[in-house]
Amino acid sequence: MPAPVIFDYGPDVGIISYNGFNITYALWNNPDLCTFSTCPKDFQQIGYIPNLAGNVFYLALFALILIAQIFFGIRYRTWGFLGGMVGGLLLEILGYLSRVELHENIFSSTWFKIYLVGLTIAPAFLSASIYLCLSRIIVIFGRNISRFRPAVYTITFICFDIFSLILQAAGGAIAASSDEDSQSQTGVNIMIAGLAFQVVSLFLFMSMCTDFAFSVRRNKLTLDPAHAVLRGTAKFKAFLLVLFASTLFIFIRSCYRVAELQEGFDGKLANQEVSFMILEGLMILLALIPLTFLHPGVAFQGSWNQANFKIRASKDKLLSNGAVEKQDQAVGGRGEVY
Repeated sequence: MPAPVIFDYGPDVGIISYNGFNITYALWNNPDLCTFSTCPKDFQQIGYIPNLAGNVFYLALFALILIAQIFFGIRYRTWGFLGGMVGGLLLEILGYLSRVELHENIFSSTWFKIYLVGLTIAPAFLSASIYLCLSRIIVIFGRNISRFRPAVYTITFICFDIFSLILQAAGGAIAASSDEDSQSQTGVNIMIAGLAFQVVSLFLFMSMCTDFAFSVRRNKLTLDPAHAVLRGTAKFKAFLLVLFASTLFIFIRSCYRVAELQEGFDGKLANQEVSFMILEGLMILLALIPLTFLHPGVAFQGSWNQANFKIRASKDKLLSNGAVEKQDQAVGGRGEVY
């Protein structure tokens, strides 16, 4: 790549000769104003022009999924699941809207930053919704056969998700706002750390799901009889497969983004739209579409809130048990309460 040659005729008329283009100071300092006739391809934010039809198609699908998720979330009162889905889908929509705008102006750093941060952190919100499902599945099958209490799974993985989200958001903000290559790379490294942590978290979650599935098979005779009818329905059985598959698709997507960012913004993966549309956009759609058609509110058939765990209730139960023990002691330890 040839070095720029500067012809300084003053602050307003200075010209930089670079790669066959005579670029004014104004364009050099603000590439957002560039066009293909005034700036070389080196000034593009990514190495290709985003396909308009493909990105509009993804944008429309995510918008439709958002509407459906809001409808089901309100109807079945799955508030926690709805919150994660709305957050993730809004970021997906914003990300693909930015890519549509980049089709019109590939030199825009503003739309590039919005696209980069939005599509990078969106799956963290979607993962949070998925994490909420495991604890309720455990309640449906029986707390007694679980390795840990339902609350432990939810709190642990939500904390993992928040930590991953903070790293990705902070790294994205640094990378997007920095004008120096060293600071930008620092931001990218932080994003990679956040994505790698998300990959580990998703892998552990799938491992815990698998572990609980084997526990169910080993303890078929001791499952909670209160939910036996629900467990036998086709919708609930299908939901279990859908949940695992959706987690796997987000896991594949996260592995791809780690590899992409590891190469840097100038790397091969970051500048190939086909791989991006398949391993980013398609993976997320494959994760979300089944979770929309077979929404947990539909799969649990009214038992979503019944399967909720209450940390406070557990504490109250322990206090109540303690009070009973004291009362037992007061009547001679016979275990009788009058």
